[in-house]
Amino acid sequence: MIVAVGSDHAGFVLKEQIRGWLLEHDYEVLDLGAYSPDRVDYPHFGAEVGRAVVSGKAEFGIVVCGSGQGVCMAANKVSGVRAGVIRDVQDAEMTRGHNNANVACFGERVTETQVALAAVQAFLATPFEGGRHEARVDQLGELDAGQAI
Repeated sequence: MIVAVGSDHAGFVLKEQIRGWLLEHDYEVLDLGAYSPDRVDYPHFGAEVGRAVVSGKAEFGIVVCGSGQGVCMAANKVSGVRAGVIRDVQDAEMTRGHNNANVACFGERVTETQVALAAVQAFLATPFEGGRHEARVDQLGELDAGQAI
């Protein structure tokens, strides 16, 4: 499985830790930057990871900034992305199982490394439940297409 990762400067350290964990667990990683803790703007990285997922270059995406909020907003601007801010394992399981999220967003300043790594594992392992959740995810797709719901 290919996982795209990206971060701004405020999420660089956690992104690198997540990248290392993914490689240790035999995931293929598409690292879209940042490549140092030098100041950069988060919208670019959230969008790039989202584009990689939607285009099929990666099955899932993981983006990190200081809070997780900014990269989440940026990723969700890409049609077809369903990104959610993940703070713990329960968030990861719910956003995958109920919302069929394809991008996980983390905040380096608000989530401890071990919690984030456990949540990454849960995010990648949790299947979409479908069923009663399917119609709602379909409605998200309609919003992406500019349709009224």
